[in-house]
Amino acid sequence: MTDFFDTVVEPVAFAGQEAPPDAPAYRVYDPERMVLGKPMAEHLRVAVCYWHSFNWPGSDIFGAGTFDRPWLEPGQDPMAAARHKQDAAFEFFQKLGTPFYCFHDVDMAPEGADLAESRANLDAMVERAAAKMEATGVRLLWGTANLFSHPRYAAGAATNPDPEVFAHAAAQVRHMLDATHRLGGANYVLWGGREGYETLLNTRLRQEADQLARFLTLVAEHKHHIGFGGTLLLEPKPQEPTKHQYDYDCAAVHGFLDRYDLVDEFKVNIEVNHATLSGHSFHHEVAYAVDNGIFGSVDANRGDPQNGWDTDQFPNSVDELAPALYEIVQGGGFTTGGFNFDTKLRRQSLARDDLFWGHIGGIDTLARALLVAEAMVTDGVIEQARRQRYARWESDLGADIMKGDATLASLADAAVADGLNPQPVSGRQEHLENEVNRIIWSTPHFMSGRRRL
Repeated sequence: MTDFFDTVVEPVAFAGQEAPPDAPAYRVYDPERMVLGKPMAEHLRVAVCYWHSFNWPGSDIFGAGTFDRPWLEPGQDPMAAARHKQDAAFEFFQKLGTPFYCFHDVDMAPEGADLAESRANLDAMVERAAAKMEATGVRLLWGTANLFSHPRYAAGAATNPDPEVFAHAAAQVRHMLDATHRLGGANYVLWGGREGYETLLNTRLRQEADQLARFLTLVAEHKHHIGFGGTLLLEPKPQEPTKHQYDYDCAAVHGFLDRYDLVDEFKVNIEVNHATLSGHSFHHEVAYAVDNGIFGSVDANRGDPQNGWDTDQFPNSVDELAPALYEIVQGGGFTTGGFNFDTKLRRQSLARDDLFWGHIGGIDTLARALLVAEAMVTDGVIEQARRQRYARWESDLGADIMKGDATLASLADAAVADGLNPQPVSGRQEHLENEVNRIIWSTPHFMSGRRRL
């Protein structure tokens, strides 16, 4: 370990509710605690993001950076600064005790004067990262290429009106996918932050959709060509930075993949704050993805309900997360995905160890939500209510409809002949909401003699 985060001397460990308030320790997150037959760490598969944590100076559109990130100061040799940043990052990963991290290509390595130099820079930093991963045991949850920050991508990458930009983006993704493969990454993410439009006056929607589909097809083909065994993930977001983004939400992504025969190649990486920006709850997006077989991974954060933009704050609501965790565990949990903390400190959180406090609180919140989800599964009240609500579809009539034995005419004739006059049945929403609260309020933070490996 280096000593950039010198106020946190020992790795953060589980200490339970007895931990002193000022001790950097987990109160709920116990990696070895058994939950529904698996250790808590395997359920959550927590990752730290490289970009907000180490590659953002704490700036916004109204002011300069406020954070103590010496490797971001101007006038340094770019590769020396990248090595300093990487040393601090892996010190943080190791001290926080989380198993994974995620990064964009330009988070880890500076962009060069041309693609060849950028590739060489990334190769050098990836080789160095591989050695650090070997030494620390930290793994790569996913890699991705930044196809949105450089001015060349102002009008998109795959959807750009210039095919040379498309080709440049392809080169960037090819090399980053290769790098992710070399590092043993579990997934590769594509976030189309600029794949959308600002105005329809200069946009051909069908052409841009066709371009995007062609780009994703090329990525999937290259994945198979190099033997990358991870999952390709698309990350939905409705807008920001574009006025309208094509991968608006999970349903839009699903429809797009189905339309272009790519549904077997990609799954979704759902960000909590993106879900709420699209007008949905995080619970909705997770439930849709799980039910439709496209659930892949999660970016754990939250937005501010008073703001209409992506604030990327650390999660702190068990009430918000528990129903989504319930859907995840009911659906079998993560395979290659996990919870990546796509989160950033507030600009006034200036101390170096604030980064620990943000992650510790967020991870404990996830752990508490997982325990509530376990209690919801064990209690069974939600699944029982769902089964009862749809029970009549197990009748002969329901079976005939779903098997395709019935036609519109036969159903209409039978409805008239039988004098059908079905009456509405209560959905019992308030009762079920009360039941979820009952489980949340009655689930203990910890138990004596807790089940461990």
